[in-house]
This record gives sequence, C-alpha cells and structure tokens, in this order.
Amino acid sequence: MIDYSQFAQLSPFELKDELIKLASGKSDHLMLNAGRGNPNFIATLPRRAFFRLGLFATAESELSFSYMQKDIGGLPRIEGIEARFERFVSENRDQAGVVFLGRALSYVRDQLGLNASDFLHEMVEGILGCNYPVPPRMLEVSEQIVRQYLMREMVGGQVSALDVDVFAVEGGTAAMTYIFDSLKKNLLVKSGDKVAIGMPVFTPYIEIPELDVYGLTEVQISADPDDGWQYPDSELEKLKDPAIKIFFCINPSNPPSVKLDDRSLNKIAQIVKNDRPDLMILTDDVYGTFADGFRSLFAVCPENTILVYSYSKYFGATGWRLGAVALRQSNIMDSALAALPDTDKQMLERRYASITTDVPGLKLIDRLVADSRTVALNHTAGLSTPQQVQMVLFSLFALMDEGDVYKTALKGVIRRRQSALYAELGIAMPEDPNSVDYYTLLDMEKVSEQLYGRDFSLWVKTRFAPNELLFRIADETGIVLLPGRGFGTQHPSGRASLANLNEFEYARIGRALRKMADEYHSAWKAERP
Repeated sequence: MIDYSQFAQLSPFELKDELIKLASGKSDHLMLNAGRGNPNFIATLPRRAFFRLGLFATAESELSFSYMQKDIGGLPRIEGIEARFERFVSENRDQAGVVFLGRALSYVRDQLGLNASDFLHEMVEGILGCNYPVPPRMLEVSEQIVRQYLMREMVGGQVSALDVDVFAVEGGTAAMTYIFDSLKKNLLVKSGDKVAIGMPVFTPYIEIPELDVYGLTEVQISADPDDGWQYPDSELEKLKDPAIKIFFCINPSNPPSVKLDDRSLNKIAQIVKNDRPDLMILTDDVYGTFADGFRSLFAVCPENTILVYSYSKYFGATGWRLGAVALRQSNIMDSALAALPDTDKQMLERRYASITTDVPGLKLIDRLVADSRTVALNHTAGLSTPQQVQMVLFSLFALMDEGDVYKTALKGVIRRRQSALYAELGIAMPEDPNSVDYYTLLDMEKVSEQLYGRDFSLWVKTRFAPNELLFRIADETGIVLLPGRGFGTQHPSGRASLANLNEFEYARIGRALRKMADEYHSAWKAERP
C-alpha cells in the first residue's frame, strides 16, 4: 500500500514527475499523460513554406559566388529578387508551401502595403541566418507583419498597429524573464512592492515575484469558480490599492481556460481610468487565439498594458520558442521612467550610456532588449533570424485565413475531445461562452456530487487529502492529471489538457475515472450503517 502523504510537500513540477513515475510503473495499463500542455497538432502549411523558402534562399545565396566552387554561397542580393522569386513560384506550383509563399508575397504587397522586394530580401537573409538581427529588437518588415497579427487576434484591431512596438523573444517564458528583470533594473518595481496576481495561474507565475532578486509582495486576485472563473468586483477592487504596482494575469486563464468577460474587462478599465492610471498590467494571452471573440486587456487599457504572446500553443510550436512582447508607443511605463528621481536617472544613465547618448529617450521596450544581453552585448541581441522568419510565416498564415478555417478546425478538435471525456465520465460537459477549453479543470468534489450526490461528495472530500486522489488516479488507472492546487485553486481538482492526446484517449480517461468513482461509491455504501 502506497503512503500518498509522502507527496504532500512536493512542488507542482515535482508532483508532475512523481505522478508520471507512478502512472507508468504498472504493466496492466498504459499511461495517459493529460497533464501536458504541449499540443499534438501543428500548423503544417507555414512550415512547408519555411522549408521551401529555405531552398529558394540557398539558391539566391549561390548566385553571389557562382564563380566559385560548389557549396559556397554569398550574401543574397536585393536587385531583381522579386522577379527571381516569381519564377521560382511559377516553376514549383505543384508544391503547397511554394503556392503559399506566392500568395503571402501578394498579401504583404497588396493588403499590408509593404515593399515586396524588402520583404523578400529580409526573409531570404533571415532564413539563411547570415546576418545579425538588425534592428536587434526585431527585423523591420517582420515587426510590421507580426504586430498586424497581434492586433487582429488580441485586440480585434481596436488599437492601431502603427502605434505598437514589438520585441521578438524566445517564447513567453523568455518574455516574462526579460520583463521582470527590466522592471526591476529600471526601478519601476522595487523590493517590497506589491504585485497583484490573477488566480489561479500557471505555477511559475506565482514563484517569480517571490524570488529574492525581486522580493515582491503578492496580492491574490481570486477568480470565483461558481461564477465561471471570473474575478468578482470585490476582488478587482483590490487593484485600487496604490501600493500595488502591477497586475499580472493570464487571459484566458490557466488552468480554468476561461477568458475575461466584458464585465471584468470594463471593471478593470474603469479602475485604471478613475483610480489607478499608474497601474502597470502584464498579461499573458497565449490561449487567446482559441477563444471566441477574444479581447485582451491591451484592448481596453493599451497605455498601461505589456502584452505577451507565444506562438507555441496555437501553431504547435513549443520547440520553436517564438514569442513577442508588445507595448503601445505611448505608455505609462515610459512616463514613469521620465518621472524617476534625478538620482535614479543618473544611475540608469550610467547603465545604458554604452548604447545611446540619449538614455532618457530610451524606451522600456528597447531597455528590455539591452537588458536581455546585459546591456554591453546589446549589439548582438535579438531572436535568431530564422525563428523570426517562421514567426512571420505563422502570422501571415493566420492573417490570410480570412474565414478562420484553421482556427475553427482546432476549436472543433479540442471540443470533441472534451465531449468524449465528459460523455464517458457520465456528467454534463460544462457550458460557458467564455470557456476556451484548452484545459478542463475536474473539481473532484463537484464531480463526485454530480455522480452520486452530496453525501458521497463529502465522504470523498474528508477521506482523501487534496492531492492524494490524483496519486490514486495515476496509480490505479495510469492517468496523469496536474493538481489544481498547484495553480492556486482552492478546491481539490485535476487539470486535464485537451490538446495533447487523441479523442479516443480522452474517452478512455473518462471511462477510467468513472470506473474508479464507481468503485469508491461501492466502498462508501459498504461503510454506511
């Protein structure tokens, strides 16, 4: 008999490893890891385009050194590149990726109004990786395309893309690392300051502010599970506290997988407008592209918000490490830098003097770039150019999909998986127009009550410690669910990703959980007088 209490003090990621070890240690069942957020679907067309573009770019390189021996190329030339590319497209029309590249060039030129030759030259040099990223924050044409994508998907075009700066980074995790580091280095947050965190939340986001290097005091803004995981007004009112320097949240949330509703967005916007025009907002919107009618906090509080987006989930690109930080060109962070005391400005003058003669005019987003390379190495900062090219192709793929065919297909896949799980479990699938369904949170108490009533639910709650049930599930069924309490939920629950297994496997999870519940119900009945 396993003593599950031994796992009580483990961190969420240690718990994950132990759950996997337990679930995979039996010969009578296969392990199903529903705890992973890594999707098992990927966008193939922009990847085909990437590899076909690489072949064109290599041929372009070889034109420069054609007089030399084989296998040596030079820097590609912009003169005549558009005509050569059109010939390449015409000669390879049987290749889907090439046809996409031809359509993308037309879209960039005719819909976005960008110079076609400049775009092609940047893409060719970028995919070859033959030059440093210049500018280091993001390649010029690439930034214009990516910000068009971000503004369409995250804010519905309510903020002009022309007024937004973008920093291409190595995924959302790098974005958070750079942001917290620069906020601290630039004295916009100091040890002892309060940071409000929207709960529940991805576990590392609870841990970052607590690190000694930041020393921030956390204030929980708790979502109400009985109100569709929205933040009650009473919780949002905490943001009026002037000691809170920044509000940090994931939207749509992780693990409830629910977007902020209009009431919450408007409430936050009113608090910012009327009470806290100085409040900084940091929002991670990685799941926004899975939501219906999504609006980021960047849409309602653009001057206060630092927007973080990762391409990892929507395009199945976790290994690519593609993310972006977006800031309105007119923002309160830059205003706060300008309002710092003279002694602080002098310190920052010394910090950034090696990269500019106008330190007061150095925007926060450009300080992020410099700080990401310890300032002194600012000239070699920036996301690798092949990564930026793939980011651009992903962005164009979405922008050109005017009927949202790809998005609709992914939503359908995820929701069919959810339906299969709940059908086999034998309870009604949650219905919420704000739900994104990338994850589903199985509240053990509520599931028990829906299956067999309140008395049985209370027995389960008192009989098992919060995470013990998850270890029993892993041990007895081979199914790995992540503990909701590790994300800051107040009830015993398990998070199941709906993105990383196939539909029949979710049905199997539902059957296994129902079988286990039936067995516990029999045990409960046997104990009753």
